[in-house]
Amino acid sequence: HMVRVCEERADALALIDLAAVYKPPAEGYESTKSGRITTTPLAAATALRNRQIESSYGCTFYPWVQTVDSQTQQRLWIPPSVVAAGVLASSQAKTDVWFAPAGFNRGGLSDGAAGIPVVNVTERLTTKNRDDLYESNINPIASFPSTGIVLFGQKTLQTRQSALDRINVRRLVIYLKKQISILSTQILFEQNVEATWK
Repeated sequence: HMVRVCEERADALALIDLAAVYKPPAEGYESTKSGRITTTPLAAATALRNRQIESSYGCTFYPWVQTVDSQTQQRLWIPPSVVAAGVLASSQAKTDVWFAPAGFNRGGLSDGAAGIPVVNVTERLTTKNRDDLYESNINPIASFPSTGIVLFGQKTLQTRQSALDRINVRRLVIYLKKQISILSTQILFEQNVEATWK
């Protein structure tokens, strides 16, 4: 539904969370953290591929991450869309919308790119896990021993290969459409002459 709304508006990008990735404590008791993990990277990738979502107006991330509540110092598990929104905002503030909101320079969650402290992930992804997820247009959140936790992808949910299968390109097009709309109101009903064209 969020993706459809963003497609209709054409001025937003939906950050969606995959179903059944992690069961937070509020949804029921599990004796271990591993009992809360309700899927695997391969199963999540297969499930998303089977849904056949074809849109550059949405993106998703895997797995859940852990943060620290600044008031209570309690550790909390949160869905990846929360930190992804923070990374989009901080990446745009540091650079521009057309820079990839991922990688070690702009997607370092351990370095504060999400705007909140990220201290752990529900699963440490192998290279194979990251490849399985990325091939299905799921952006991995990777944990590296030496460099920390990183948002390690920037694909949209568009499966057909084009420039719009990247988050930064979709965001650039959204930005340009808005800017062109604003600028065009200033020349509406002006003479169709060379001075106006310039």
